[in-house]
Amino acid sequence: MRSLFCAVVLISAVTNVQNVKADAGTLNPSVLGTYKTNVFDKSAAEIVVHDTKHQRLYVTNANDKAIDVLDFKNPKSISKIKSISIKPFGKNINSVAVGNGLIAAAIEAITKQDQGKIVFFSPDGKEVASVKVGALPDMVVFTPDGKYLLAANEGEPSKDYKNDPEGTISIITVADKTVRTVHFKDLKKSDIEGKGAHFPSPSGTTVAQDLEPEYISVSDDGSKAYVALQENNAIAVIDIKSAKLLKVFALGFQDFSKLAFDVSDKDKKTELKKWPVKSFYQPDAIKSFTHEGKNYIVTANEGDARDYDGYSEETRVGKLKLDEKAFPNREALQKKKMLGRLKVTSARGDTDGDGDFDELYAYGGRSFSIYSADGKQIYDSGNEFSRILSKRFPSWFNSKGQIENFDKRSDDKGVEPEAITVGTVKGKRLAFIGLERMGGVMVYDISNPKAVKFLTYFHNSNPKGNAKEGTAGDVAPEGFSFIEAKNSPTGKAILVVANEVSGTVTAFSLE
Repeated sequence: MRSLFCAVVLISAVTNVQNVKADAGTLNPSVLGTYKTNVFDKSAAEIVVHDTKHQRLYVTNANDKAIDVLDFKNPKSISKIKSISIKPFGKNINSVAVGNGLIAAAIEAITKQDQGKIVFFSPDGKEVASVKVGALPDMVVFTPDGKYLLAANEGEPSKDYKNDPEGTISIITVADKTVRTVHFKDLKKSDIEGKGAHFPSPSGTTVAQDLEPEYISVSDDGSKAYVALQENNAIAVIDIKSAKLLKVFALGFQDFSKLAFDVSDKDKKTELKKWPVKSFYQPDAIKSFTHEGKNYIVTANEGDARDYDGYSEETRVGKLKLDEKAFPNREALQKKKMLGRLKVTSARGDTDGDGDFDELYAYGGRSFSIYSADGKQIYDSGNEFSRILSKRFPSWFNSKGQIENFDKRSDDKGVEPEAITVGTVKGKRLAFIGLERMGGVMVYDISNPKAVKFLTYFHNSNPKGNAKEGTAGDVAPEGFSFIEAKNSPTGKAILVVANEVSGTVTAFSLE
């Protein structure tokens, strides 16, 4: 692969779309159309899925407590057909899926720690069935054959941490709407394979309470489910037919002492340096795929802390007492323009129990990874996101998508890889990774998981614009829907992106 810094910036014929490429001619995404809710920073567009039969998009709109149904027959003119209200069923909608002629919505209870619901609707928005699942269903997905629907029930605690439900997985048989529940009750910390599993919580909580299922991907053959346990820096593997937990494996750490990152939001510059820090990968979205008969998992390594009124692990390096032997230059390191502003956990790092910190652990890999189904890391992009974007867009690197908040995310997970999906374009298997904070999409060729190639970064945003006034374009990609060419209304592959902050849904043609 060529050096990433030989990339050139290509500006497409569509306003605001910019591509950064490693090699000319590899991929040239262009905007087909955008749907605007005209609602800023209210989660009006988070998760998007595509209905091939009716050529519709279904989008979760937390602001309106509804599913927005969009006409996608002509992607150049995306329009709203109707909204399906979820107000009769609970407090909020967290996810939506389409399969077997049904729309399935994950709806949290009025009290978040109570049992949530999965509600099934017909394509015209009529309720078909409703079933109870675990606390805080955060993501739903159908198996490829439409026989089962799976829900990741995150089980977040109350703000005072006095009510902490267990995290679970629900497996719903679509035909009769029966629910089977996969628990973690019998799991011990010692049962988790590998290194780096994280259990930040007050004393007295169980492993089942600590584990928080965030996102599910189903294997291509529909037999296995891979579940991201984000706060725990781990992935669970489940056999769907038997509803059995097979294993949980930890994901390890990104080593900032070997790869350079920008960790200060107070130095007013972009500077990638190596630091004596390890960081949890902690993926949000994950996606599985099959290569040469074996299952693999790609992860968007966002990072997340457990931060509540009743308990918080989150602190900054500058507030910790550092061990003098482990950090002989601790006074310099703890300055705000150095390492002092970096958010780290207080739940890990005092290795000898003497009250000071011998190691530092931050949140998020600031990368994407590929794992084998047994938990071995096959590939990680390391600091490539940081190197590419700091070089090509130095004036708004590690921002919230605008020049006015340049560098504001350096101390807190950087660009935050959030969304991820996999799709095939002209015979090549591509991974698309959405960057929640800086915005835009990274694209890698993962046709061979052991020989990954960066292809392009593209965005449909205006960093000089004002998001509140609607002039910043797409801000904070949250959810992806990849549409294969055979299922596309244009006959070409399309990536649809739902943007949480800007409240926009944009369709990109993948040439």
